[in-house]
Amino acid sequence: MRLALEEARAAADAGEVPVGAVLVRDGQVLARAGNAPRRLRDPTAHAEMRVIREAAAKLGVERLEECDLWVTLEPCAMCAGAIAHARVRRLYYGAADPKGGGVEHGARVFAQPTCHHRPEVYAGLGEREAAELLRGFFAGRR
Repeated sequence: MRLALEEARAAADAGEVPVGAVLVRDGQVLARAGNAPRRLRDPTAHAEMRVIREAAAKLGVERLEECDLWVTLEPCAMCAGAIAHARVRRLYYGAADPKGGGVEHGARVFAQPTCHHRPEVYAGLGEREAAELLRGFFAGRR
């Protein structure tokens, strides 16, 4: 989670919503990234999507079955769908997102009967620091 928080801070420094993600397999970091929709002019350039794309390309596969995803904020419905399609083994996230989350809030993607893969989910890791980053970022914008 420390690496994901570093990516979130870098995203905030670049003017992006401070969310960071790291994808790991067998203790090795395959990909790490922060949010970049504004910088890349790509609405799908969420941190989770970026690391899933990079790791899949690096490994030459479309399924990341032996991989674990660490992210600072509860993934949105789009990212949760990508996590399911990529068959990510475990999802670890920091802060809950009652407004935009898609795992334990909102769409609850993994709970839908049409979801064919449900990763193990562990919430609240690094929650305080991740939430503080988000609060500080949005307070500075108001």
